[in-house]
Amino acid sequence: MGAREALPKYFAILEGEDIPNFLLARKVKVSFDDNADLQELWEVHDEGMDRLRENDLSENPRKNLLDLKAKIADRILESCHLCEIRCGINRKESTGYCRVKESLVASDFLHYGEEPELVPSYTVFFSGCNFRCVFCQNWDISQFRVGLEIIPEYMALKIERAYRFGAKNVNFVGGEPTPNLPFILETLRHVRVPIPVIWNSNMYMSVEAMKLLDGVVDVYLGDFKYGNDECARKYSKVPRYWEVVTRNFLLAKDHFRAEFLIRHLVMPNHLECCTKPILTWIAENLGRDVRVNVMFQYRPEYRAQEYREIARMLTLEEMEEAERIVREVGLKNALVG
Repeated sequence: MGAREALPKYFAILEGEDIPNFLLARKVKVSFDDNADLQELWEVHDEGMDRLRENDLSENPRKNLLDLKAKIADRILESCHLCEIRCGINRKESTGYCRVKESLVASDFLHYGEEPELVPSYTVFFSGCNFRCVFCQNWDISQFRVGLEIIPEYMALKIERAYRFGAKNVNFVGGEPTPNLPFILETLRHVRVPIPVIWNSNMYMSVEAMKLLDGVVDVYLGDFKYGNDECARKYSKVPRYWEVVTRNFLLAKDHFRAEFLIRHLVMPNHLECCTKPILTWIAENLGRDVRVNVMFQYRPEYRAQEYREIARMLTLEEMEEAERIVREVGLKNALVG
């Protein structure tokens, strides 16, 4: 099997035989009062999602489902719970736990270093993150507030320009895209080209954020780091990791026409506690046909030298063991290396 079998809708969009989810969400007519409370907006949202699934579409409705998603995301910022840290900070006034207040774009470019089916990928790197990974390879943007504030209308123009220059997709990453969900949804309201949306994330979103992503994301490029909560607390300073991330992968499995490309970075001394349980869970819960990238690119960046057990590259034996686990759990569509 190959990427085409694992990502049929994504390839159909690339070939002009289908359109991205966000463009369909813009065709779903909804009616809401901008000043309604959050509970009322969620009720209208759920009705809109039913219409999307039923293919009840309209041309150019005055208010659409994507407008409503952007409105709800903006409202959530007032007591932020976009991710499962749920810091509750009013991010319209101050910086959240993720170090994000207004969205800052650290860099954006046509990326040729992603999986083959994604390149060239128009990759938008946001600064800030809800994780504190001691080995982060993007620590210079994930752990600091850097970059430019760009208005959504201009970001939409940049996406359209990238599409005309051959970008196969728009790839929202970081840092972490989750704290930037309001900005992303607002941007997609203005995008006029049929470009697939890639959500390149640590998958630590809240249930509410997952609901907003449903009907917008075409491919979840999900990072699955840890096979247990202890490692997650030690190296990324996050609680309830396994519960939250497995829940979100299962939610995404039921999202409107969404597909997966899952990444797992193999870490030294972590094959039994992380690699094996992760790949086993994927095979048993998401299927053996799902596209998985088992990556050997780990290097001891940032503060990794402070942790002796991860202060080195992988050994040849660890790489061979990871390959053996992939075969053992029966993943048919894994990239390994």
